[in-house]
Amino acid sequence: MTWFYFIMVVALFTPPIDNGRKTVRRILMIAQDEHYQTLNQALQGLIQGESDALANLANSAALLFQSLEKINWAGFYLFKENQLILGPFQGKPACIRIALGKGVCGTAADKREAIVVEDVHQFPGHIACDGASASEIVIPIIKDDTLLGVLDIDSPVKARFNEEDRRGLQGFIEILSANIHWEGLLR
Repeated sequence: MTWFYFIMVVALFTPPIDNGRKTVRRILMIAQDEHYQTLNQALQGLIQGESDALANLANSAALLFQSLEKINWAGFYLFKENQLILGPFQGKPACIRIALGKGVCGTAADKREAIVVEDVHQFPGHIACDGASASEIVIPIIKDDTLLGVLDIDSPVKARFNEEDRRGLQGFIEILSANIHWEGLLR
């Protein structure tokens, strides 16, 4: 079923809630959840049976970059030497090292929690690797209470990311964490 028909079917069978805007928002949330389910299934198929962590992260970054709309950077920073070091990514060249607590990535890693930033220019200490970026989402990668790195995605559109993106990307990271052999990457 194409997205258009899916949205139309949902629209026809979804009763209005207070006003049309809430109905449209709910339809979009359903479509976005469906998109992340499909993306996460694609990730599982892509990394299944492959043991090389670097190859899996590279393909994962490419999958995100090709699958998510309105983004200009998608990739990973790996936690090594008590800092974040650039890993596989898609987009313009990026900052190579980020200290814990610095910028959106360093803050998410330090707090070990996902951060959604609607306007990066309003985020204290934002590190501007690409001046075109306007919003950002960072998801820490944690396995067995150990920080492994972060997933970082930037967009040239303000407020591009929302709670549904956070949930969907958290699922993406859970698949990676469970299927990647991190030991060789984090030495």
